[in-house]
Amino acid sequence: MRSTGLVREFGGFHDAIWAIAGSRAKLVLQYFQNRGISRRKRELASQREYQVVTFDCYGTLIDWETGIQASFKQALRDLELNQSEEAKVFDLYEEEEKRIEALKPYRSYRTVLSEAASAAVIRFGKNIPKELSTLLAEQLPGWNPFPDTNPALERLAGKYKLGILSNVDNNLLTGTLKHFNIPFDLVVTAEQVRSYKPGRKHFEEAQRIIGDKDWLHVAASLYHDIEPASKLGIESVWVNRKKLIAGRNYLGLAREVENLTQLADWLAPSELTASG
Repeated sequence: MRSTGLVREFGGFHDAIWAIAGSRAKLVLQYFQNRGISRRKRELASQREYQVVTFDCYGTLIDWETGIQASFKQALRDLELNQSEEAKVFDLYEEEEKRIEALKPYRSYRTVLSEAASAAVIRFGKNIPKELSTLLAEQLPGWNPFPDTNPALERLAGKYKLGILSNVDNNLLTGTLKHFNIPFDLVVTAEQVRSYKPGRKHFEEAQRIIGDKDWLHVAASLYHDIEPASKLGIESVWVNRKKLIAGRNYLGLAREVENLTQLADWLAPSELTASG
């Protein structure tokens, strides 16, 4: 009889403990759910602040690196370079492109492509293939968007005015625009402003067009876009596809994403995303 009583007592105590634990667990769960809802509300509120979203084009919307490396490989095929040598030439090209874009007076991007490619090959110690001077510009309009580009743009186009700030000539960008499923509300090119990012003129011209609307700039390049936007007090999103380390904090960097799908999930969440 005594043992039965103990079992009853212990059983009642056990049930009481589980009742208390269950009640506390519900409170804890509700607390974190409320925190998540509050955070989500804050995020949604911040999204509504933006009225215009602009993008860098090549490297952000267009897979510039794959396109230009394929063009280089085609132009340099007769030099019979190995993979390491091709990578070295491309690194030299990127250095030369930055240098030439900064020169005065302004040069067209078609000229920049030709001069930078030629300078890179010369620095590498090879003779310049004849087709190199024209091939990059000829093939640039055919370079493809990243797979996530058009789906993300389609989601964003229903909520925001969209724009492009690009370091190219008007006619080169015209060919590229055919790859996108949506029209852009504003376009600023290097040819229009006679300057190249990271200079201020793209951003100043965009600001003139946008006026007092809340504006967010999205780009993959810290050097060309995120840094100058930060200096000018323009909020930005870094598309860090390569999962790099920034090395410093940028004023006005609203978010870092790995791709444009994550950007769209933040700025234009679907019902499924919002509920998650």
